This record gives sequence, C-alpha cells and structure tokens, in this order.
Amino acid sequence: MNELFGTLSDGTPVQRWTLARAGVRVRVLSYGGIVQSVEVPDREGRAGDVVLGFPDLDGYLARPESYLGALVGRYANRIAGARFTLDGRTYALEPNDGPNSLHGGPNGFDKRGWEAEPVEHGVRLTRISPHGEEGFPGRLEVTATYTLDESGSLRIAYEAVTDAPTVVNLTHHSYFNLAGSGDAGGHELRLAASRYTPVDADLIPAGAPEEVTGTRFDFREARKTGSGYDHNFVLDKGVTDTPVEVAELYDPASGRVLTVATTEPGLHLYTADHLGEPFAPGDGIALETQHFPDSPNRPDFPTTVLRPGEVFRSETLYRFGTR
Repeated sequence: MNELFGTLSDGTPVQRWTLARAGVRVRVLSYGGIVQSVEVPDREGRAGDVVLGFPDLDGYLARPESYLGALVGRYANRIAGARFTLDGRTYALEPNDGPNSLHGGPNGFDKRGWEAEPVEHGVRLTRISPHGEEGFPGRLEVTATYTLDESGSLRIAYEAVTDAPTVVNLTHHSYFNLAGSGDAGGHELRLAASRYTPVDADLIPAGAPEEVTGTRFDFREARKTGSGYDHNFVLDKGVTDTPVEVAELYDPASGRVLTVATTEPGLHLYTADHLGEPFAPGDGIALETQHFPDSPNRPDFPTTVLRPGEVFRSETLYRFGTR
C-alpha cells in the first residue's frame, strides 16, 4: 500500500509505502529510501515503533544531517580529505564533515527522490546517480529492495552497476530503540567482531584494525552499549555471498530482540551521542552494515571498487523477536 507523504520543493511527490506481515509493519519513503517506522510487538504483544523518525516530510528536510532511517550512498561513512585515487586518477569529492566526505557528501542518496514500484511483500527503489554527482565517477544505476519475509524480518537488498570505475558503499541508517522511547544505552549488544578500526580526532581510521580483547570495544559477549561509540567493527566472517548473523540487540525492559545478518564485512556502531533535537543523546543505536570507512584510500581494507561489467550486491536482514 502506498500514499502521498509530501512534496519536495521542486514539486516531486514523496510516496510512503506500508509493508505488513507476521505482526510487523514497516513504512518506507521514496525520499532518501527512508525507513520511517518499524512497529513490532514486545513480550506482552504490545506493538511499538522501534526506530527513530519524524511524523512528516518537513522533519526530515529540516534535519538532513541526522540520516534517520536513510539509504546512505554513494559511499557510506567517511572518505579522508574528500578525495581518493583510482586507476591513477584523483577524484575530489564534496566535503561535508570538516575536510572529509561523509555518507556520500552534502547531497547524497539520502537526500534524493527515488522511483518506487511494488514487489511481492515489499517495494523496490531505483535511481541513477549521474557521473560526477558529489564528485564520484561513473554513471551508477542503483536498486534497493525492501521486503518482509514470512517471519516479519526486514530484508534490504542493494544492487548497482556502473559505466566507469567507481567506488560504492551503501548502508541503512536506522537508529533503533527497542523500548520505543527513552535512553537506549541500557540495551545489550553482542557483536561477532574480534577487531575494530581505531580512529583519529576526525573519525578517520588510524592504522590497522586492532583486537577488541581487553578494551571497551569487546562486544563478543552481550553487554550494555552505553555511549561514546562511532566506530567500525571488523566482522569475523568477512565478506559473504549470503547474510550471516553478526549482531544481536536486546532490550530487557520490553523483551524485544533484534538480530542483524549481513553480507558486509563491517558494522559501524553509532550510539547517537550527537543526534540533536528533538532527540536526546543516546535515544537510538545505529548498526550500519557496510564496508570500512576510507577504504578507497586504504588498499589493505576490503575493496569498494566497482567496475563496468561487475554487479555490486549487498544484503542485510533485520529479524525481530522477544524473550
């Protein structure tokens, strides 16, 4: 089911699609590929929205830096100095995080209108990112398909092709609060990650990944998230062809459980310490499945290069339950 959600300043209509199955209801916007809401039951069977969002389009337009529920690209996370070199040519990007490029630049995929069409139990979004958009090379054709399976799990599958060598790194940027409101710092998190990427003052990877043993980055056994995280975790499984479970988030109060499975090699944990009004610090937890930050400048990281004739594929599954 879809309905008109609002209209952009250039007259482009924004549609809201509602997906419902197995007691789960998800609303997706054609603007920015935004997941506006995810309603799931708690251990008592009471439904509640477990992602942060705004009730109207104006909220998203007024707070573009929040990335609430957005489809992020062409390159999720940071690229140092807003530039990279590919095949001997250096590309200058649009900086929007000090000197760096963050989440695709000031007008990334999260701030674009997408074409939407229904698929079985879901919706498929498509757009063409032209050569030179935000400084990135190549004409990139992108699809993002949101579906609910028979258990009510939300699956987001991305595909992309290019007509020239480029870099691609896509992610979904919901902030989860399994209690439905309040501070999410009491949620318990487990991550299948034995290493993380240390960062400098600008949150750019500094050196090689390090072991989590004996540090506050060790979530191999479930524990409270607390605050102060804006870091990439190196998933033990690496890149896979099909989604593998890598994370579990649990809210003891409501009993809600979120498990995350992905094909991606990294998961960026952000505890929303600087989300800003109308939200308080720690109101949500972002679990961004993706490749590593600044990979275009780090040949030691898994590659994010996409060439003509290749197909970029990425898939993440969000499964909801209780205990």
